[in-house]
Amino acid sequence: MPRSNEEISLAGDEMRISRAVAAEEDANHRPAATASAPPHPQAGGRRKASASIRAWLVVSDSGRSYLEEAGKHSIMRRTGLPARDLRVLDPQLSYPSTILGRERAIVINLEHIKAVITATEVLVPNSRDPLVIPFVQELPARVSSSHRVTQQDVAEFVDVSTDGAAKVMPNFQTQLGSPRHALDAYGNGSNKVLPFEFRALEFCLESACRLLESETLTLEQEAYPALDELTSKISTLNLERVRQIKSRLVAISGRVQKVRDELEHLLDDDMDMAEMYLSEKQARQRDIENVELEMVDARDEDAKTERESTAGGLSGFKLNIEELEMLLEAYFVQIDGTLNKLSTLREYVDDTEDYINIMLDEKQNQLLQMGVMLSTATLVITAGVVVVGIFGMNIIIDLFKVSTYHQFWETVGGTIGGCIMLYIFAIYWGKKSGLLQ
Repeated sequence: MPRSNEEISLAGDEMRISRAVAAEEDANHRPAATASAPPHPQAGGRRKASASIRAWLVVSDSGRSYLEEAGKHSIMRRTGLPARDLRVLDPQLSYPSTILGRERAIVINLEHIKAVITATEVLVPNSRDPLVIPFVQELPARVSSSHRVTQQDVAEFVDVSTDGAAKVMPNFQTQLGSPRHALDAYGNGSNKVLPFEFRALEFCLESACRLLESETLTLEQEAYPALDELTSKISTLNLERVRQIKSRLVAISGRVQKVRDELEHLLDDDMDMAEMYLSEKQARQRDIENVELEMVDARDEDAKTERESTAGGLSGFKLNIEELEMLLEAYFVQIDGTLNKLSTLREYVDDTEDYINIMLDEKQNQLLQMGVMLSTATLVITAGVVVVGIFGMNIIIDLFKVSTYHQFWETVGGTIGGCIMLYIFAIYWGKKSGLLQ
């Protein structure tokens, strides 16, 4: 049955009223939902982002240095490092000494030195650390391309013996850098400098080795007099000093051993050393990209052959690690010498402890001998007391019936003399049998 126009309009009015009521109820409930939501949901994200941003000291290959605020993800994109490698540089985490070679960067964590080295710049995260301030002050000059060791400079500090061998003078390292530079410059007779990443790596190794060497010398200067004083006078104060020195010795030995093991691991792995040739890899990668562009433009077989030869040159480059190997060997020898000094000091401490134990054993033996002698004297005196006890019994004997003043003293003297003779005989028998010295 068809509806009339009035029924249709009435139904439309009811639908509009129901929609209006639903919209009003929704508007009433919306503020409560908004109030229950956490205020400013972006504030926590901003705080988290600001917490991950830190100040990095950036030193370029030109010697220019500046501070830059950068987050972890920005550094990851900039250096190509994974987050796992950047955790090594986190000051809140304790990681042992580590040197990691990656595709585009080298991660350095040596004692107080923490840095990321690329082919063109060095990034230092903890540049405000008091221990790192001398390092960052000298770093721009040491990694700058203008810092080089020429043959004229080397002639002032290198002594050439009659057999033609070059020997570095003692004050060369403090004025021109590491001893390896001197011999290389003198032997090559050229002004060739190391790549940027190797100059930065060398200065990091030099700073770490210098710190460990300085701590070792300080420990030696304190340890040897303290140990000698302990051998001359055993006291609680001297024993406490030696205990603290031994604790420091164990801690420094562990740190030096870790740096030595890390250098030894690098020297044993040619692939890890090849990964550290960042400048060479970057240059060869540019060559390959240029060849690929030429292939796209030319589309001929000659460009393809050139690309294959360039790629073959890159694979052959990975085995040419002599330069880096010489650098690492120089500091391996230096850190090994520091470890030998600590080992010698440890042996001296062990010898002192053995000597102290021998002295204490001797004192203990003397106390035991004194105890034996006192026990023997007590036994002899007890024998005299037995005699006195016998005479003190309430019994009738002839000595009591007819006794004079002289007989009393004869009895007393005989008892004491017998005790003394018995004691002398006991001591003589103990020495003769080896029980007493």
